[in-house]
Amino acid sequence: MISKNEIKFVRSLHQKKFRDEYSLFIIEGEKMLNEAKTSGFEIVSVYYKDDIGDEEMERISALSSPSPVLAVLKQKKANSLPIPGKGTLSLALDGVRDPGNFGTIIRIADWFGIDNIYASTDSVELYNPKVIQASMGSVFRKDVHYVNLEWLVNKIKGSMPIYGTLLNGNSIYETKLTSSGLIVMGNESNGISPEIEKSVDKRILIPPYPIESKGSESLNVATATAIVCSEFRRASASQLRTK
Repeated sequence: MISKNEIKFVRSLHQKKFRDEYSLFIIEGEKMLNEAKTSGFEIVSVYYKDDIGDEEMERISALSSPSPVLAVLKQKKANSLPIPGKGTLSLALDGVRDPGNFGTIIRIADWFGIDNIYASTDSVELYNPKVIQASMGSVFRKDVHYVNLEWLVNKIKGSMPIYGTLLNGNSIYETKLTSSGLIVMGNESNGISPEIEKSVDKRILIPPYPIESKGSESLNVATATAIVCSEFRRASASQLRTK
């Protein structure tokens, strides 16, 4: 069973202000719960549809089709900010505000073994239910650091390459990529902000095919991130084979 007060409390966690106030967030689905159990996150409470009923699960769920299980977890306390170092490959998300894109990018970073994810402070919140769901459990394995990106890129500039996906960039397929660096992915509508763009020293572009194509003006940022990360890892593998 679940009380009316519990329902009200869990529903409040659909909103950022209450997630921030209580330092809690929700996850849904058996896979997510299993991932959480093997992570360092503290599970506060678990609700099974078979125990509380369909109607009550619908009331506490953030999904259009509620899962069989929902859990409330404690947010992780922010660790000290790791600065990208020599030999690391990291992502910087500049104003990525769509929760589905953000969560998918975390999943992509997990797949390609990206060392760190840095997000500008105006990016979507990590514990948004749609971000959590889109990450498919990768949120439990990858740390996301919210930071002033302009400060970060200026701090590391000169110590490692800073790549930026820009429409005036050079084709990624014709660019010699390094095994380490910081890859900046921009906002869904406006791309990389002018302040961050000034610090980009390697401009890359995923060209359309054929090159003179007049189709879509740009790729979805999560799709673009997958292609870029794949190319970086392919380049790394190629460099290893030639050593």
